[in-house]
Amino acid sequence: MGVVIAILYLGRLFFITSLIALTIAFILEPFVALLLRIRFPRSLASFVVCSFALALLYVAGLGAYSQLSGLYDELPKYGQSIGNLVDGIQQKISAMEDQTYKVLVPARQRQEEERRKQQEQALAAAKKGKKGATPAAQQPPGTSGAIPEVRIHEDATPIGDYIVARLSSLYQVLLMSSFIPFLVYFMLSWRDHINRSFLQFFHGEDRLVAARSVQGIADMVRAFVVGNFVLGLLLAVLSSMLFWGLRVPYPMLVGPLSGFMSLVPYIGLPLAMIPPLFAALPLNLVPVYVLVVVTVAMLHLVALNVLYPKIVGSRVHLNPLVVTFSLMIWGFLWDAPGLLLAIPLTAGIKAVCDNVKGLRAFGKFLGD
Repeated sequence: MGVVIAILYLGRLFFITSLIALTIAFILEPFVALLLRIRFPRSLASFVVCSFALALLYVAGLGAYSQLSGLYDELPKYGQSIGNLVDGIQQKISAMEDQTYKVLVPARQRQEEERRKQQEQALAAAKKGKKGATPAAQQPPGTSGAIPEVRIHEDATPIGDYIVARLSSLYQVLLMSSFIPFLVYFMLSWRDHINRSFLQFFHGEDRLVAARSVQGIADMVRAFVVGNFVLGLLLAVLSSMLFWGLRVPYPMLVGPLSGFMSLVPYIGLPLAMIPPLFAALPLNLVPVYVLVVVTVAMLHLVALNVLYPKIVGSRVHLNPLVVTFSLMIWGFLWDAPGLLLAIPLTAGIKAVCDNVKGLRAFGKFLGD
């Protein structure tokens, strides 16, 4: 188990890239099958579906870029609003501290402390006056008024080392991400060959169990990812419409961000509130902030308590304790991508356990 954990941690970029590509392939496979019904070759169908998916991604990125460019031009206004907000909070905190100090500390003690501070300030001023500039006559012989030039060699700072390390990791992430389109295409175009070759490792009844397990994993992952995507898209549309009605700037950008962030397990509600509240900062209207918080909270509660069980929960049967542990384990191993992949991975493991006779007890333990 220790060796497996070490391999998963050290090779996290490889495993994350492969699992993301596999998940996307599971999602796009029904569209490839649809083209196969109208006599498309699998390679051509896979190419058409991948190209269409990339085109949609490009259009979405172009729309996000247009919104972000406008937001970038107004960053000084947002910076001023944030500065005013921070100053107001600091003033309120200082006022509360002063009020608490006046309530808890007696008046006589406050007067004594003020008198002591005045005496210390007077002594400090007197000492500073005595230290003044040394007259030229009292300067030691052979000294001049010129100040020697001192050059300081700056060593590497921890912040610089951190930035270099982050840039290096970012380069690795971008490098591995560039493989995802090719992996998805080859997984789709070579699906039949890979499936037949994989089943050759098993014989007799085990081959049927392996086929059912693979199909169960595909159905479980597809149900989870597609269900979350449909739910996130619905929340994005509703959020954008409501933010537009509330006059929140850039509703087409903050709406989708808020909608999809709302689906993050456990911390989705506070994350979903950050984009609209940040976009509404220049308005300086407290009622708008309150309406944004209420709107996001209502959408989040309705989505997770009414829509999520029907769209996603009906296919992914995992109990809350297992979900929590899976988020902790995969989040520790793979950070943020681990949190996103934790539930599909655990659901895939449960699908295997449900189809293997000797592991069905584990499948029932993981289930709800």
